[in-house]
Parts: sequence; C-alpha cells; structure tokens
Amino acid sequence: MFTGSLVALITPFKDGNIDKKSLKNLIDFHVKNGTHGIVVAGTTGESATLTYSEHEELIALAVEYADKRIPIIAGTGANATHEAIALTKFAEKVGADASLQIVPYYNKPTQEGIYQHFKAIAEETNIPLILYNIPSRTGVDMLPETFARLIGLKEATGNVARVSEQIALTNPDVVILSGDDALTLPMMAVGAKGVISVANNLVPQDIAKMCELALDGNFTEARKIHDKYWKLFKAMFVETNPIPVKTAAYMMGLIDDIEMRLPLYHMSEKNKKFLEEVLKEYGLI
Repeated sequence: MFTGSLVALITPFKDGNIDKKSLKNLIDFHVKNGTHGIVVAGTTGESATLTYSEHEELIALAVEYADKRIPIIAGTGANATHEAIALTKFAEKVGADASLQIVPYYNKPTQEGIYQHFKAIAEETNIPLILYNIPSRTGVDMLPETFARLIGLKEATGNVARVSEQIALTNPDVVILSGDDALTLPMMAVGAKGVISVANNLVPQDIAKMCELALDGNFTEARKIHDKYWKLFKAMFVETNPIPVKTAAYMMGLIDDIEMRLPLYHMSEKNKKFLEEVLKEYGLI
C-alpha cells in the first residue's frame, strides 16, 4: 500500500506550540512536489517530546490539511502497549491512512514480547501498521524471524543484508522501507519498496524520482540521484536527527521558526556553518 518516497516530516513549533501555518505549508509543499506519503509524529517529528494532546492534535491537523491528497501515516507507537493502542485508535478515528509503530523502547522486551505488543495493537485496530525497527534508538533489535510473524517494516538497522533475509523469510512482495536515506538505493536494489526519508523534507521531487526509477528497475538513473545527494544525506546526521534537517528547513524558509524541544538543542556553530555550505552547494539557499 505504501511504496516510494515517504517523508519523515519535521514538526514545526512556534512559541512552544505546534506551528499550524508552517505545518499546512509543509504538507502543501509535499503534495506539490510528488512525495508519496507523509509520516507525522515519528522520530524526525520529535514525537518523544510531544505531549499526549499535542500528539493527537498533530495527527488530526495533518489529516485535515492533507485532505486526502496524500496518504498520512501517523506515528502512534509507544513503549506501553495500551498507550500505542489508544493513539492508534485515535489516528484511525480521525482518518489517518496507516500507523507507524516503533519497536517498544527502554523496556528492552524479548522477541516474544515485541511480537505480542504488535499483535495486540493489530487486534485492537483496523488500519495498516508499519513496524519501525531502529535499535540505535530503542535499545532492542526486532529480529527477522519476529518480523516474519508480523510483516510490513521500516528497517533502520543500517544492514542491507537484512532486507534479503526478511524477504527470504516472508515473500518478495513484502513491503520493506529504508529508514536511512544513504541506504535507500542499496536496499531497493535487493527488494525494499522505498524509504521513509529525512532528506525528502528538503528535496522531495528528487527523492521521489529516485524511488520511482528504482521501482521501475532503472538503477542506472536512480544512482545518479543517489550520488548527487550523498553529501546531503550525510549532512542530515552531522548531529542528532532532526536537528540538522530542521535547521536546514528553516534556512530554506520552509518553516517560520527553528524551535526545537529540549533536550534537543540548536546546532553548534561549526556544524551549522558546514550545513549552510552544503545547502549552498546544492542551490537550496
């Protein structure tokens, strides 16, 4: 259901609140530029520092502003199963097209615990679930065998071989999405169906085009786009995501304020200068 280039959307803040004007502008920007789907309230959307009411507000606003022009995938995962179920039910009620479910963090559940967590959410809700495996953030790795019992994954382990292993345990049509822009093309070459992208916040047309070319089997042309933006992909992680991409979006005039939620903080001057140079090199500012 969800393939190609999905943006891991930043959450714009202003004066301590969600910046509704900038949020609407961002969604319009992605509709206009051919993004295949929008993920709100994910890691890049600073979900960990949203209040419960803000989390719901952000999802509802995204669905309203998208107005069925583009799929909305709501980040509704949590390290407490009951909370993930409640958020997912809310997303379903307001019209989100799917849910992004992070592997439970901090608790360090067993593989059976991970399975039972997602199974419980699936049994209590009726929208598609995209499972999000990012051990560097959660402290636990959902193994391919566990994934094979569940199906549908955003893979951010940084291990391209995982895609082949997961397909071998399931089927060639299973939807696996890269969680790392730098690995999108390699992962698509072995069977992934697209990416939930950070760089898409800045260059949506080209990331969408790269994914479309790869899905069509034209890896020669897709690689040209991959190679072109390699430096940008790496620059997005010169500090903790989403600090660089949010700073870049502000520099490009895509959002009205650079505000982030503590404990995330503004970039160091050294890295900010480097990011500015990269954006100028690409003609983005």
